[in-house]
Amino acid sequence: MDLLNNFLNLILPPTSLISFFFFLPIYLFFKSLSSIIRSVFSEDVAGKVVLITGASSGIGEHLAYEYAKRGAYLALVARRENRLREVAAVAQYLGSPYALVIPADISKIEDCKRCIQTTVTHFRRLDHLVNNAGVSSVNLFEEYDNLQNAVPVMDVNFWGMVYCSYYGIPHLKQSRGKIIGIASSAAWLPAPRLSFYTSSKAAVISFYETLRVEVGRDIGITIVTPGLVESEMTQGKFMSKDGHLYLDQQLRDATVSAMPIMPIDDAVKGILRSVCKGDRYATEPRWMKMAFYYKTLWPELVEWFNYLINMRGSSNSPTDTFGKRLVQLSGLKNWFYPDSVRSPDLDVETN
Repeated sequence: MDLLNNFLNLILPPTSLISFFFFLPIYLFFKSLSSIIRSVFSEDVAGKVVLITGASSGIGEHLAYEYAKRGAYLALVARRENRLREVAAVAQYLGSPYALVIPADISKIEDCKRCIQTTVTHFRRLDHLVNNAGVSSVNLFEEYDNLQNAVPVMDVNFWGMVYCSYYGIPHLKQSRGKIIGIASSAAWLPAPRLSFYTSSKAAVISFYETLRVEVGRDIGITIVTPGLVESEMTQGKFMSKDGHLYLDQQLRDATVSAMPIMPIDDAVKGILRSVCKGDRYATEPRWMKMAFYYKTLWPELVEWFNYLINMRGSSNSPTDTFGKRLVQLSGLKNWFYPDSVRSPDLDVETN
């Protein structure tokens, strides 16, 4: 066995590298051709039933509006019923024939089962399942006094998607529907203070890539890896080390640093365009795809850069970082951050 592994260690890397450079142009040609064909025959979602988790704000809310403009029926899921009803009213005004409000906590398996059953009972079908709900915890790993307080991050970001997918798959197979999993480009990057968030999103990507092999012949799966997008998270809504949600724009500035935040409307238009084309992956803004290649080819450089920008400062304060001072002193904040996330008077609900 050692002889076989030694042989493969010697032969496989160079032959794979040669094959890679030989087949890459051919692969890219056919991939581009496939993308053009799928653009021409893009899916029409008018009259289809779309369930969206985390629909009370951010990407989920605005995806609901984009689906509504295209004439889709909506099932909107989140904990905040009052916000859901507001979103439902706007969605119906924009063109959705009907928007069903389902208050639920998707970290609970029984709530996820109820969401799917309620949707199918009401509409008699399910065509798109958009697993979007998520929370972010922004703390250094050693700052946690009780690691149980970080469990909700995994419960919402990962297990909530697993639960909804499990109960939704039988119905999606019947409709030849789609699952849209909202992960994050942060899954590729070793960002300080985001250890649990990035881990949960990396788990989402691996889960759906594996699920695609298992059920991809019957159900389309699009994995979305957005960069920094206008939302409650980029407004500064985080989960504390004690497990409670709170608003901290100073910590947001230290974490986001000099990274541009994409307007939400542009982001969801790009996401839904990729979903309707049947793309396997969607990244908005598109330039964030390069983060994956940087991490793969130059991991040491990426780690050093993240340390320099997000860890180094003149004090031990978590909000005093080089990246924060750079964005404030240079005036880049006015260019990189939309007005909706820069307002000092933000009142983000924390329940």
